Amino acid sequence: MESHKNIIFIGPMGAGKTTIGRQLAKKINRDFYDSDCEIEKKTGADIPWIFEIEGEQGFRKRETDMLAELLNLTDIVLSTGGGVVLNVTNRNLFNNSNSFVIYLKSSPEKLFRRTQADKRRPLLQTEDRLQTIKDILADREPLYLETADTIINTDKLSVNQIVKEALQRIKIDENN
Repeated sequence: MESHKNIIFIGPMGAGKTTIGRQLAKKINRDFYDSDCEIEKKTGADIPWIFEIEGEQGFRKRETDMLAELLNLTDIVLSTGGGVVLNVTNRNLFNNSNSFVIYLKSSPEKLFRRTQADKRRPLLQTEDRLQTIKDILADREPLYLETADTIINTDKLSVNQIVKEALQRIKIDENN
């Protein structure tokens, strides 16, 4: 993999972007960033509060600004929020940056199980969480596919297996 190429994880809530990103960064000795965590650090407010006060539109503006800032860095591993692909500006930022984008794909049922007890995800605070996940995936799946350089299905793989798969896809030797 060429030098200065960032590795970006996209996918729905609960797909494992932060967990996998953090492990991969550690393995290849790169800095790891989570765009949602960076937004929280910069604003001093958590994501649910931003959604409550500014709405999804206000949050998405902050997300785009943070993404542009993070993509100015080099040799990083970046985990993004599940809705980052909704904004065409964000998709263009990915395509025009020196980045390799990995879509971590999961079934609605697996995402439901992984997020079942999570109270911090504003879009999932509904009566029928599984249906909400299915609806979100229906909207976002084409955008994930359009944006990704490669796809890894996380349903049946362990964290270590997903990291190994990602390393193969980006052609980085673990011992590098």
